[in-house]
Amino acid sequence: DTEIVSSRTRWAGMSESGQRSSGGVRSSAVDGPFAETKEFVAGFSPGVRSRAVSGAYADVNGLRMYFETHGRSRQRPLVLLHAGFTTIESSFGPVGRALALGRPVIAVEQQAHGRTADIDRPLGYEQMADDTAALLEQLEIEQADFFGYSMGASTALQIAVRYPELVNKLAV
Repeated sequence: DTEIVSSRTRWAGMSESGQRSSGGVRSSAVDGPFAETKEFVAGFSPGVRSRAVSGAYADVNGLRMYFETHGRSRQRPLVLLHAGFTTIESSFGPVGRALALGRPVIAVEQQAHGRTADIDRPLGYEQMADDTAALLEQLEIEQADFFGYSMGASTALQIAVRYPELVNKLAV
């Protein structure tokens, strides 16, 4: 019953010397917080540097939740939880780009924020924590670090209380 639908992805590959690489490279226009992405070493192709921006939707707890993934995929991810009445871009912008240089980053837009629509159910920190935990379960993330800003900090605290096995480090 899990559906994750990719919305937009931009791949630009280049060799260590700055030459364009061909195999496995896709290009398309991308809007959003990480449109000016930084390089990371692609694990599937040693010696080839790539930039990736990926936004997707996942159905969690009756909600079609928007999220983005950035950075390396072999380390423990950092989950970014935005402030109230904001989006990934307005809460994290350049900071999110910088954080994705050394590790994978998953940025989530909560119910009734940004590209995640509102649905007919109560909106609270506990529900946002449940939605985030359900998303991470779908992504097969067993443990993550969390960085919550304002409302995101309250959501992160609820994740730590309700799903302690999911939390490695918490920054609020």
